[in-house]
Formats: sequence, structure tokens, C-alpha cells
Amino acid sequence: MKKSILQLPELLSPVGSYESLQAAIQGGADSIYFGVEQLNMRAKSVNAFGVEDLEEISKICKENNIKCYLTLNTVIYDHDIQLAKKIIKEAKKQGVNSIIASDFAIIELCRKEGMPVHISTQANVSNLESVQFFSQAADVIVLARELTLKQVEQICGNIKRKKIKGVSGEKLKIEIFIHGALCMAVSGKCYMSLHTQNASANRGACTQNCRRPYKVTDLETNEELVIDNEYIMSPKDLCTIDILDLVVHTGADVLKIEGRGKSADYVYTVTKCYREALESIREGNYTKDKIARWTEELSTVYNRGFWEGYYLGRKLGEWTPDPGSIATTKKIYIGKSTKYYPKIQVAEFLVESGSIKKGDAIMIIGPKIGVVKEQLDELYVNGVVSNEAKKGDKITLPFKDKLSASDKVYKIVAN
Repeated sequence: MKKSILQLPELLSPVGSYESLQAAIQGGADSIYFGVEQLNMRAKSVNAFGVEDLEEISKICKENNIKCYLTLNTVIYDHDIQLAKKIIKEAKKQGVNSIIASDFAIIELCRKEGMPVHISTQANVSNLESVQFFSQAADVIVLARELTLKQVEQICGNIKRKKIKGVSGEKLKIEIFIHGALCMAVSGKCYMSLHTQNASANRGACTQNCRRPYKVTDLETNEELVIDNEYIMSPKDLCTIDILDLVVHTGADVLKIEGRGKSADYVYTVTKCYREALESIREGNYTKDKIARWTEELSTVYNRGFWEGYYLGRKLGEWTPDPGSIATTKKIYIGKSTKYYPKIQVAEFLVESGSIKKGDAIMIIGPKIGVVKEQLDELYVNGVVSNEAKKGDKITLPFKDKLSASDKVYKIVAN
């Protein structure tokens, strides 16, 4: 492949914790998106940041030269307006780059506050007329997830040809999803959870009814049919690592990874793989061997199986065979950091669960260090060389980054 991309699209990563924020930075994200309080689509699945976290998140992003976007993309009721105003004002004050929204009330509040807006995929923008309409209020539009690459390319091409600008006067940007969970409903607008549990997915409280097995009953004969080995409302995860060159050539400006409810190691691994793939496309060495390696690496973290979504025009039919993750590896909690010796750069951990042996692969996750993987070539237990540590033991290992008491150590094993 020849070098043909002068400027790569922006790589946007999901953040649901300070650990995943550091992981996104480590992985090579250009920008991150996150939610606060209950007015975001992952309010239930994530221990959401509070308004008081906006200052620190913005500070970390500025220090690392990346942008941060705040999601306020749930359905908004009258009693939410005061909280929404508070969030938008604080986001503006702390220098958050934009608000991701779909509700017209939020869009209008942002306009009054002078806060940039990105139109959420929940708005289901699927055509140029809608793009032109929302360009009067936003600088970035996240297209519906159900479009093909050809449709995305046509929209991006028409924006360029017609010189459509966003509300700031700059060229209107298009954002699309490239990896992560898909929903059976159009752009995530599902009502199953609301009907069955009175918990609205569109208010960030999805109970994921679609991820469960179901049986079909013939009401005339009472004959029951259990769908074998397929969760018929639970699609496999979107993965575009093997068609990323086609995705880039659509002209989309921002490529978005789904996963604010996922762990820090998921954020790091997925961001890292797509960053490497994008750089390979730019350098003209995006090869099948590399794609195979990235796919294998992506398979090690949470996933329900992969397919390319609707981008190649295939009908929905790629159903997951399992309600949970089919990741090829899993992390087992071992313990937490208890002390760090900066002069000799050694970290101490207390083993609180299970055991760990010399030669094991470990992962350390913390709000300051993000995700760090190590191989235990040597194991010091209670101050002496040993082959195994068990619950109650203290282990030490060389570690260049200062750890905090909240940092946790996991053992990585095959799943």
C-alpha cells in the first residue's frame, strides 16, 4: 500500500474512570469522552464521575495535549434541566472541549452558554439534510451506526464539496464508531429495558435484556423452541481493524471507540491497536500479518465476538454465541499496592486473594499509572527470593512509576 493519508482521523477513546483515562493516554488517544452524574448513557454501568471531577479530568487532558468531550446524551426531563445547566457551566469553566448531546434542550443550553456541541449518535443522523440542519448548532456530528461505508463516504464527500461548515465557521466534522458493543436497536434507542424493568436505556439505565437467552412459544400448540447457541437479540461487537483503511478513506474526521463501561485494560488495548493500525495506514505498511496480530490482541480483552457491523452492507445476523465476554485472557485479582520505595524504584504489594508464581504475567492498574503489564522473571516474597506467593504474603518487584494505595495487581491467565 502506498502512503496516501496526509492527516489521520482523530482517535477518540472511552473513559469511565481515572484508570481508563490514563490507559487511553498510554494507548495513544487523540481525545477522550466521558460522562458525569446520571445524565449520560452509561450512568448505570459506570461509577460515573461527578461535576467535581471536571477540573481534574480537564487538567490531565491538557497536560497530555488531548481533547476531552463530555456526554450529556440521555433523554432529558424537566427535572434534569437545573443539573444540566450546572454541568454545562462547570464544563465551560474548566475548559472541556465540547458537549455530546442529542436532546434539543441540551443543545440550546450549550448555545446560550457558548459551549461547543457534538451531535450524538442518539440523534440518528443518517442523511445530508439532517447533517445540514445540525450544522447550525454543532461542529461535529456522530453518524448513526447503521450506515454503510459508502453512505458515510457520500456524506463526507458532500460536506467537502458543498463546503458545509459547523456553527464555529470551521469545516463540519463527521464522527463514526469503529469498535465496541452494538445494540439491536437503532443507534441504541432501545425500550426493552424500560418495558420490562422500568429502567430506561435512554436514561443510562439499560439492564441488557438483549444479552439473555430466550425461547419462542407457539401460542396454538404450546410448542417451545429454544434458540440453540445464539443470543438472537445480542449482536457481536463491532471491529473494523481489518477494514480500517476503507474506514479512513471515507473521509470521516473522528473515529470513536465504544466502551465507557469497560475496564482500563480494554481501553488501553483497543486504543493501542487502533493507534498502531492508523499509523501503519499512514506509513503504507498496513498488512495482513499486522491485522492478524491486532485482531489477536483485541481478542484478549472483553468482547462478544467480532464483525464489521453494517459498514460493508451485510444484514444483521452476526449473533454472539455467549451472553458475556469471550476474551481469550482474563485478569484475576491478586492484591493491592502497600508501599513504594522511590530511591530504589521498588513496589510492594499485599496478596489478598489466590496465589502468584514466578513466571506469571501480571497487570497493575491505577488512576495515576493507567495499565502496566509485567512478567515476573523474579519473585521476592516477604523479602526473600521465592517461587510462589500466597494470600497474606507481601511481594516486591522493580517498578519505575510511583504507586498509590488504590493501585491493584492482577494475574493474567488464558480464558
